[in-house]
Amino acid sequence: MTEQLPPDVIAQLTALDSEITPDLVAGSWAILKPYHEKNGYTAPKIARDLRYGDHERHRLDVHTSGEQAGAPVFVFVHGGGFVGGDKHVPGSPAYDFLGAWAVRNGWVGVTITYRLAPEHTWPCGAQDVASAVAWIRDNIADYGGDPDRIVVAGNSAGAVHVASYVTGQASAGQDSAGQDSGSLDGVRGAAILSGFYRVPLDERGDLERAYYGDTQAEDTDTLAALTRAEIPLLFSVAERDPLFFQTQAARLVEAWFIAHRSMPNLVWVAGHNHISGIGSVGVDDAALGAPLARFINRVTA
Repeated sequence: MTEQLPPDVIAQLTALDSEITPDLVAGSWAILKPYHEKNGYTAPKIARDLRYGDHERHRLDVHTSGEQAGAPVFVFVHGGGFVGGDKHVPGSPAYDFLGAWAVRNGWVGVTITYRLAPEHTWPCGAQDVASAVAWIRDNIADYGGDPDRIVVAGNSAGAVHVASYVTGQASAGQDSAGQDSGSLDGVRGAAILSGFYRVPLDERGDLERAYYGDTQAEDTDTLAALTRAEIPLLFSVAERDPLFFQTQAARLVEAWFIAHRSMPNLVWVAGHNHISGIGSVGVDDAALGAPLARFINRVTA
């Protein structure tokens, strides 16, 4: 049965200020955590902190039932404004609940961390996603996953890194020397959740500048390339995402319509904010989890 939060809980989330602040993060998780605890937010088996590269943050967790063989692989890249975040936050469902959700759907779940700005700047995020996917292709069969049926998803800054990877930016710039080339072999689709695609210099705040610096928008832009992507894509924007993300979603729709004369596969995550949008998966699947699961099942069938 599809999980769905009670209307009064959605009302509490909707009442929170949409601005992305520590209060929004804490308030959203305080509301959602009891529902994740009720469902159980850890998979039966978790192999933690497997290394996919040389940096201390090149780590990933593999979530399984312990009984799978040849299962699709759901990979999640966390957000954090380019300067923070982690695949696993002790005492919080984040982001083990996505591994548990993957296992409940019959897949293997993988959650990853990556290098952070300002020490590591564009296109390091794309390079790290590429390196993690390369590790998964080489190793995931040992955990019951199918290396030829991978779906990569990211939220917020993680969505930016996934979009950057999908559009080939892992090989951009001098910093790419020695990095994985960003092959999409085995990747059957990508989900870009509450992300952004084009950030002109005059629209960059402190967090965007920490990652992009003064690199020109035409170099970092993924919008046009996403409309020509080699793999199926799913996008989302939350009802209570700030104006910046709403504007980005509108730009996506316009670019996609010009390129295809049709709408993109875009989920409007009703009743949720920038934090609870991804946090709703597994406890309010009517909002995002159900369309995301349908997408994963379709592209890996």
